[in-house]
Amino acid sequence: QVQLVESGGGLVQPGGSLRLNCAASGSVFTILVMGWYRQAPGKQRELVATITSGGWTNYADAVKGRFTISRDIAKNTVDLQMNSLKPDDTAVYYCNVVTRLGNSWGQGTQVTVSS
Repeated sequence: QVQLVESGGGLVQPGGSLRLNCAASGSVFTILVMGWYRQAPGKQRELVATITSGGWTNYADAVKGRFTISRDIAKNTVDLQMNSLKPDDTAVYYCNVVTRLGNSWGQGTQVTVSS
């Protein structure tokens, strides 16, 4: 199994930036995809961005051009750089890892964008 530890959430003003980090440990040799999801109050959990073990990325339309996902293979980490943040980005952000044995989820980190 894979264990995930997240960090980087917090309070930021509109237009500001924040960087989230997720560190994986355990059965890391079987990781196929790493990604970020988010869930806002009153809404369903939605995909934000994913990156495969080969480096392919995809993004939700709402964050294209503002968010960037990256990974460090040697350190088994995945980051989400969030720029030009909007109040609609306010949500709990979850790290997700897909392996050949199943899925693993982080505990979630709160991101609040407010004046």
